[in-house]
Amino acid sequence: MKQQYQLYIDGKWINTDDKLEIVNKYTQEPIASVSKASETEVYQAVTAAQKAYKEKAMNPYDRYLVLKKVSELLIENKEEMAHCISIEAGKPIKQAENEVERSAQTFEIAAEEAKRIHGEGVPVEAAPGSENRMAFTIRVPVGVVGAISPFNFPLNLVSHKVAPALAAGNAVVLKPASATPISAIKLAQFFDRAGLPAGLFNVLVGSGSTVGNQMMQDERISLFTFTGSAEIGLKLKQQTGLKKLILELGNNSPVIVDKEADIEKAAANVAQKSFAYAGQVCISVQRLYVHEDVFETFQERLVEHVKQLHVGDPNDPKTDVGPMIAEKEAERAEQWINEAVKGGAKIVHGGERIGALLQPTILSNVHKNMRVVCEEVFAPIVSMISYTDLDACIKELNESPYGLQGGIFTTNLDTAFYAARNVEVGGLMINDASQYRVDLMPYGGVKNSGNGKEGPKYSIQEMTEERLIVLNLS
Repeated sequence: MKQQYQLYIDGKWINTDDKLEIVNKYTQEPIASVSKASETEVYQAVTAAQKAYKEKAMNPYDRYLVLKKVSELLIENKEEMAHCISIEAGKPIKQAENEVERSAQTFEIAAEEAKRIHGEGVPVEAAPGSENRMAFTIRVPVGVVGAISPFNFPLNLVSHKVAPALAAGNAVVLKPASATPISAIKLAQFFDRAGLPAGLFNVLVGSGSTVGNQMMQDERISLFTFTGSAEIGLKLKQQTGLKKLILELGNNSPVIVDKEADIEKAAANVAQKSFAYAGQVCISVQRLYVHEDVFETFQERLVEHVKQLHVGDPNDPKTDVGPMIAEKEAERAEQWINEAVKGGAKIVHGGERIGALLQPTILSNVHKNMRVVCEEVFAPIVSMISYTDLDACIKELNESPYGLQGGIFTTNLDTAFYAARNVEVGGLMINDASQYRVDLMPYGGVKNSGNGKEGPKYSIQEMTEERLIVLNLS
């Protein structure tokens, strides 16, 4: 029997006639139906959020208590939540368990940060004529936050939007990805149990054309936090005018393997961090620039490590690479591979597809204008590019319109710091692949990868306004 899930508005569970069917991403069997929001429910949710923000504001310590309780509930229900993520997103169960643990950490960090929001003194008395004045700043919440989250981390990327927004004293209207809404609905259940006042957190499920567009047009929403494609991010920016935005958009992560790198460690690391969740991670390794002196050796070691990855049922604890979010996405990725091969690329490993399962794929002999290189592939595909000169390599990889995170493997400190200064990304990992992230760090990109930072401390800064207070003591 399929599970039935409802919308969460103003502390109540709301059923609608229009339903969204959720399928098991590995078997493609229906597992649940979820109520879909119409324009009526969107209006009700924003109204509830605005009212709760004005009438049910919590002091910092109470915010801490609620967020800490949600963190504890996530750990207590880790097995259930991991199973939910694995089924609705097709994520290997061990990676799903890690996502639940990280989400609990995100809430715990946000809980602590709720007690640390502060302004600073401003020495206005140093200005002539202001000797009898004192000034300081405070940080105040922006109001109602509209959060739009993606499918690939259906719990932790929701956590990175909701937890700091509430920690800062805002109310939230969340639209999770239509492919993976159940994790967010279960999170709402935890907020219920944790004692969050009704209306401060609301969950709407539905299409971007209905729910997303109406949220964008609602003047009562003061800030949007969005993770998704650069195309949708640009649309959001164009339609929301002067509102504050936190945009985490596309990427095609570059990683450099220097001739002075530890080849074995680099190969093992890249194999692990290129194909987790079938490469459907914004910071998965996509462009691999390898110095010509170590290219063949590195390629051999990388292939050996990739061969050890277990591909298949995400509920199998041994599985490293499961299905993509939908068969059409796997078909699209396969088409990009075939297109690259026609253009002269060579499949070093993988390339086969069965349904939504695409084998981890390594390509060589690619050029920078192939889609597998210059666009965001968002699939288990890595392209290897040989380079001779580091300056030329960095110049080429910087031609990308994206710049979220990158990496470099080298034992030469000068080389590492040269790359740190010159690779145009929001974060550069040294002796680690691009797919390194812990939840307390500032996370965000440059260029078409977006603007603003995630990480609870940094998101709270984005989700509050600085207000100046001046005292005239004369």
